[in-house]
Amino acid sequence: MDTSGHAGKEHTGKAGHTAKGRAAKARFGEGRSGEGLRLFPFRGVRYVPERVGSLAAVTSPPYDVVVRPDGLHHLESADPHNIVRLILPQDGSPAARNRLAARTLDEWLAEGVLATDPEPALYVYEQRGNGILQRGLIGTLALSPATDRVVLPHEEVMDHVVADRAALMRATGAHLEPLLLTYPGDGTESGAAAVVERAARRPPLLTTTTENGLRHRLWAVTDPAEQAEAAADLLPRQALIADGHHRWATYLRLQQEQSSPGPWDFGLVLLVDTARYPLQVRAIHRVLRRLAPADALAALGGRFRVREVAGPLPRALGALAAASEEGNAYLLAGDGTYRLLDRADPALLARTVPAGRPEAWRTLDATVLHETLLDRVWRLPDTAEEIAYLHDPAAAVEQAERSGGTAVLMHPVRESVVRDLARQGVTMPRKSTSFGPKPATGLVMRRLASTD
Repeated sequence: MDTSGHAGKEHTGKAGHTAKGRAAKARFGEGRSGEGLRLFPFRGVRYVPERVGSLAAVTSPPYDVVVRPDGLHHLESADPHNIVRLILPQDGSPAARNRLAARTLDEWLAEGVLATDPEPALYVYEQRGNGILQRGLIGTLALSPATDRVVLPHEEVMDHVVADRAALMRATGAHLEPLLLTYPGDGTESGAAAVVERAARRPPLLTTTTENGLRHRLWAVTDPAEQAEAAADLLPRQALIADGHHRWATYLRLQQEQSSPGPWDFGLVLLVDTARYPLQVRAIHRVLRRLAPADALAALGGRFRVREVAGPLPRALGALAAASEEGNAYLLAGDGTYRLLDRADPALLARTVPAGRPEAWRTLDATVLHETLLDRVWRLPDTAEEIAYLHDPAAAVEQAERSGGTAVLMHPVRESVVRDLARQGVTMPRKSTSFGPKPATGLVMRRLASTD
């Protein structure tokens, strides 16, 4: 069964980077393809509302946000068909887990819990609530090599995570959750923006409110004229990976494994125009699992200024925000006391932060944390055994207090800095930023036409 939803001679996959692509490079400059973003409709796979308890009960945050066992168990118990059973299957070995996910997906399709939409569509997706309004387009994006500078990563990835996601995608033959890409539109309601806004005035395919208070709505754009209108507007544009670096790297790895053009040449994405819908940028915090706060402070040896700051946590984070306006700053917690680290010894930074990079990269909090504090002062390898990454500062503090470790809380970097570095081809240390709101996993998926 062909569920890719791709058709037509313009959809050429790997063959798209031929004479036309070379001519575009000549017009737009070496290393920047004039073809830009090539977004296509597809036949989405969605839950059948009548077959599940509720749509909210079967959704999940992205796989890498479900970091705690209690969070996983909560989702599994919310509904027997929660999407977490596909994106984070539980079994004795990685191979067994992936086989379980593939079997579960096949069963849900056969039982009618999931169904494939009858027509290829671009999907307009909205999240609203808690002062947030975000809208974007979900479709399948033609993959392009990093040298084309069409899709810009801004963070490094870990090979073992890419390998893990690739194994799951191979087994299921599916893209189970869209990654989040952003692009700056021209601020007008034209092109893709017009398609999005027109759809949002129609009755939606689905509406649900998740327990975080966000209301989610989804529309299908099946009119070929509207699809073409959005595609033409996106074609010359460039996108930033806001969330999903490992999944993008996985798409590229799986594409390289294929011997001929096909569905693996495209990846499931949500594209958001940040000129109309700016994303929130949050920090990702670290928990040093085996380093107690007292030992972390002792190792500093006076090379950072250390001050106790008053709680509760929101107040302490306010002190961190103020200190971050003047330079690198970090909030340490884990023993019931909040301590602010700032004003690093300039000689220490000169010795430990690599030269030959843009100044914006050399002065990032994440750069100084990894290059100076983790590598040279605390001498901690960046492994899962030593360092945990958490999006929620309260959860990071709680985990540090429970384990006897140290929470290192960060202040978010500005999106403009992220985008400027990405355009220069400079990647930030991994887990430097958390863009949001992230798309809920489980509202629309993509089943590939075939698997290995």
